[in-house]
Amino acid sequence: MKKIVFLFVICLFVACSAEDSENSVSRIYSLGDSVWSVSEWISVADAPIVQGKAAEVLRAADGANWFVTTTINEKEVTSAKWMTTALGVYELYVNGKSVGEEFLKPGFTHYGKTKYSYSYDVTDLFSKNKGEKNQLAAQVTPGWWADKIVTPGDSIGMVGKKCAFRSVLELVYSDGSVQLLGTDRSKWRAGIAGPVKHAGIFDGEEYDARELPGYETPDKLSAPELNAEFEGEIIPSDGAEVYLRKDLTLQPVRIYVWENVEGTKDSDNTNEVEYGKVIIKREYSVGETITLQAGEKLVVDFGQNCAAVPSFLFKAKSGTTLTCLPAEILNDGTGAESRGMDGPGGSIHRRNLRIPDFGMRLIYTFGDDWGYVSYYPHCTFFGYRYISVTTTDNVIIKSIESIPVTSITKEMETGSIITGDESVNKLIANTIWGQRSNYLSVPTDCPQRDERLGWTADTQVFAETGTFFANTDKFFHKWMRDMRDGQGETGAFPSVAPASQYCSGSKDMMRLGWGDAGVIVPWTIWKQYGDLAIVEENWDAMERYMQHVNMTKYDHEALIAENNNYQWADWLSYEPLESWSGLSHDGDKPRPEAVAYWNYLGASYWLIDAEMMSDMAKAIGRNFVIYKEMAETARVYIRNQFLDENGNFKVPLFNTMQTPTLFALKNKILNGQAKENAICRLRQNFKDHDGCLQTGFLGTSILMSTLTENNMVDIAYNLLFQRKNPSWLYSIDNGATTLWERWNSYMIENGMGPNGMNSFNHYAYGAVCAWIWKTAAGIAADPANPGFRHIIMKPIPDKRLGYVKAEYHSAAGLIKSSWKYKGEKWIWEFTIPEGATASVMLPGDDEVKEYNSGTYLVTK
Repeated sequence: MKKIVFLFVICLFVACSAEDSENSVSRIYSLGDSVWSVSEWISVADAPIVQGKAAEVLRAADGANWFVTTTINEKEVTSAKWMTTALGVYELYVNGKSVGEEFLKPGFTHYGKTKYSYSYDVTDLFSKNKGEKNQLAAQVTPGWWADKIVTPGDSIGMVGKKCAFRSVLELVYSDGSVQLLGTDRSKWRAGIAGPVKHAGIFDGEEYDARELPGYETPDKLSAPELNAEFEGEIIPSDGAEVYLRKDLTLQPVRIYVWENVEGTKDSDNTNEVEYGKVIIKREYSVGETITLQAGEKLVVDFGQNCAAVPSFLFKAKSGTTLTCLPAEILNDGTGAESRGMDGPGGSIHRRNLRIPDFGMRLIYTFGDDWGYVSYYPHCTFFGYRYISVTTTDNVIIKSIESIPVTSITKEMETGSIITGDESVNKLIANTIWGQRSNYLSVPTDCPQRDERLGWTADTQVFAETGTFFANTDKFFHKWMRDMRDGQGETGAFPSVAPASQYCSGSKDMMRLGWGDAGVIVPWTIWKQYGDLAIVEENWDAMERYMQHVNMTKYDHEALIAENNNYQWADWLSYEPLESWSGLSHDGDKPRPEAVAYWNYLGASYWLIDAEMMSDMAKAIGRNFVIYKEMAETARVYIRNQFLDENGNFKVPLFNTMQTPTLFALKNKILNGQAKENAICRLRQNFKDHDGCLQTGFLGTSILMSTLTENNMVDIAYNLLFQRKNPSWLYSIDNGATTLWERWNSYMIENGMGPNGMNSFNHYAYGAVCAWIWKTAAGIAADPANPGFRHIIMKPIPDKRLGYVKAEYHSAAGLIKSSWKYKGEKWIWEFTIPEGATASVMLPGDDEVKEYNSGTYLVTK
């Protein structure tokens, strides 16, 4: 049986346009696991390998790895299907035509345990007559394999040493016979070639258009070598693929060129340094042809922060080099260092990217003058709103666009909600853009800096919100495999999944609110979609985790070997035991109050997880009583260990905080007068803080729903409309187009927040939108009958919203909820999909009425 080699081309753009070089080829599920046996992993024999400690080298190896083979049809071909995968990100070509619409294949997975395959029907790209030749090619760059993003800093070299490719081609001939051709070392050729000179997830892309693609440079290819680095499992990709959302392509909202700076000021005191302000030479309208000269800097504002790639249509003489740097914000004013600025006002700010001098950049060298050429990077992505462009010689730019990169396809988008308040609508839009940006192969924390990792707390606090805006069912099937791949021997789940440069090892487990995503995410997906499969797939892993939690009671000191004596807890809160700011520690040691706080929050998640396990166990016919009893054990433990009979915390400092009381109320720890005392204390706390929240990642995730469930919906709405720092609308008033990592990532009055960890595209605080869906619109799933087969509809309106119009394409069908005020009369129209039912409670009522499918109009 003959074997065949496949070639990837991932980052090629020559003189043709993007549309001309891409072909629509249908993706199929798989040829079957057994056919991998006719193939082998192959690498470029002389491929460069990163040497030295990863934390010092940082950058991936230079060059793109090309793999090429030519086949001769033994008979007339009626069908050609190609199953492929790679160590690194890759693109495929058949006879010089690109294959597939997916971007950055095969995605981000555990580097040692799982790789995804992508299979395509390439029949239409094939020459089919007997004796005709077909060329298969692939380009592979380091991606999530041989790059810093997956490599701990103390590693020697990268985790993945060399990129590799593997594939199987299935040919069906006219007589019905079938031939399988797999990658091997005898018929494939491989080499470092093509126009991509360097590429990495963090690094960006360096592209030299004077170079031909690898399949056109046989002199640079030679016999490949066997690659034995990966010993994990290859499975077909079925969720969380990455795409370019060309339907969302962004046009510039402002374009200007600057060259010189005015108003600079220097001092021995670095806090008095001012970089000055750029002098704008000229501005361009959208659609106007731009001419950029050496020494000038072009700044383009796309008006929207997102994960994306810039796309150019431009021309210049051969050898001209253009450098493009993405950024989330501009330096303001006169570029005062004391405000955290890193350059003159009006220039792009890059310090928050953390490797601004050698990462996150595009370098494009023009080839022979063929007129206008089209280019966008194929091997990487960025997080940005702005770009700055410089060049070594004149470049004429006919158009610049920004193409969003995401795993949320247009077809996946499910929910639309509009209110009568434009600021709230902007908050919703910012949340949607944050989800698009950060649901990218994995649920990342941010898309812009040297991180982009699957942080588990960010994931669990936003998971429910995300299900309203997009069908994330398959996305989280994929990610939960990443979680299982990272699960420790004790059953502990990691803080980051898939395994990465940090916080996914054996000493970064059992971080409260983080590892719990291993239970919370399956429960959320099951509740929202009625998906039993995600429960079954993860049941054993969840049970192992719960046994560990139950045995240790999530006690911090009992788990020091796994948590490294540190908790993130209510990350980036404004409260007195916050971890990032160091308030939780005295020097290198955690304060006793912080350890007590961590134990309390850990026990709170023990209870939450146990109740979710009980729900899921009942759904799949397992023993749910054991988890129901576990939850009650945790509840009694919390009540006895941390609170007195009056509802006060035994650690006095907790009584001055919002998050501890919120968790006590959410988990129904308190009853009677003790509960009323806690509610009064919480009300007073908000009053003492001028009506502002103080919560961080964990507290904010339960804040609005807990207030609502405990007769404090007035406070919840006040928080929604609050504009002071901290609040959701504060960021909008400060120019946000996505959610921020910090409540004060940027302040008009003070400038930048801490540059060492400051993202302007973090979706976690967008969790408020789940409350908007469930409370303002009144659309919520019922865990007793998941997948919206039974809907909980309890809208609580507020005149400040004006109106609400919500449509949600749920697992059960289209749900609608629309209300408005006419004078003092509240008018509500709602739709229950066919086959579903709803429990409906009108505002201010205690009575619940049951409704069948249909559309109803209610006034009150």
